[in-house]
Amino acid sequence: MKPTNSPKTYRVKSFGCQMNVYDGERMAEMLGERGIVPAPEGEDADLVVLNTCHIREKAAEKVYSDIGRLTKGKTQDKAPMIAVAGCVAQAEGEEIMARAPAVSMVVGPQAYHRLPEMLDKAVQGERATDTDMPAIAKFAALPERKRTNPASFLTVQEGCDKFCTYCVVPYTRGAEISRPYGDLVTEARKLVDAGAKEITLLGQNVSAWSGEDDKGHAVGLAGLIRDLAKVDGLARIRYTTSHPADMDDDLIAAHGEIDKLMPFLHLPVQAGSDRVLKAMNRSHTAESYLRLLERFRAARPDLALSGDFIVGFPGETDAEFEETLKLVDAVGYAQAFSFKYSPRPGTPAASMEGQVAKEVMDERLQRLQAALNRDQWAFNRATEGRTCEVLVERKGKHPGQWLGKTPWLQSAWFEGDVGIGDLVQVELVEAGPNSLAGRLRECVAA
Repeated sequence: MKPTNSPKTYRVKSFGCQMNVYDGERMAEMLGERGIVPAPEGEDADLVVLNTCHIREKAAEKVYSDIGRLTKGKTQDKAPMIAVAGCVAQAEGEEIMARAPAVSMVVGPQAYHRLPEMLDKAVQGERATDTDMPAIAKFAALPERKRTNPASFLTVQEGCDKFCTYCVVPYTRGAEISRPYGDLVTEARKLVDAGAKEITLLGQNVSAWSGEDDKGHAVGLAGLIRDLAKVDGLARIRYTTSHPADMDDDLIAAHGEIDKLMPFLHLPVQAGSDRVLKAMNRSHTAESYLRLLERFRAARPDLALSGDFIVGFPGETDAEFEETLKLVDAVGYAQAFSFKYSPRPGTPAASMEGQVAKEVMDERLQRLQAALNRDQWAFNRATEGRTCEVLVERKGKHPGQWLGKTPWLQSAWFEGDVGIGDLVQVELVEAGPNSLAGRLRECVAA
């Protein structure tokens, strides 16, 4: 018999990257296996899981702010049970327990499969912390996928061995490790059986994935993609995030040979200055990065490109920042993410000399984002008049309106008699900075 204080409803709040979204979905599935249901919209949950990201500025402070909002003005018997998961939990587990008595559980991203047993302890009044990093053991302990979204995530690789000087991932997610080929093919098939039409393969450095196929042959990410493309019912494949050092010939060729692999590539560069890239411990130069993109575009001419940028890395000069703007002009990104440098405790860059003033970073970020937004809108305008396949993912704001993604990962909205999960032909009729208006042509597959 369950204790009377066992949570009956939950809410998982995930921050940051797609891998956190995947982890959040899996934690929700585990809670569902225990008979705990999602809290109705607008109602408080009995259990709140804050699935945190350590990449963003002041990540830990935002966690404490969320904890405060969850407990403010509530008595102990009405306050939710709180679990902190993810990368902030991994990096600052003991401190969270010390600073936030309202937190019952702290669990790192490699140990969240133990959340149910931690919950049992928490119900008995025992606070628990688990930040062990047991490789990929968690995946075997997770429940079977029974229901999913039309566009779903599949983590294939975790951790990173690159040790960029600004990044905490090697410390919070551990060394690079690849999930076994057979497990991934099995999970992909189950995702399709559960309703997925598109799968995005995830990894901190997804292009470093390697394994042995069912015949014992060594394969890389391209080989995995080629075999997943044979799964009946799977219409689209994407992958993120990659490192330029691990983009091999086979993966480049796959973009031109596999119809199900969408014409979109997210390949972070971080800066346009070779000196800054070296200080970041990035293994590429601006020129080698541009040459790599040329090879991908030669394989798939309609490829849309996305990237990541950091402005204000320690020691970055005005002239070096101008090199970043020059690289942006040369590429013409369809999408991109850009951030001000933010020191992460324990990373080499945090103690480097030449920390850039906040106001300088603010001005540089505004200029960079203006250039990136300009190019994104230009890319969207260049697709006006095209008719392409759109995967319907959700309803729009207005009756009869639907939202979905084009092959180039653009958001498109349109009206018509369709349903979530349908693949439809849509004419892109009007481009905005962040999305396109479309006109429904025909349904491809239900």
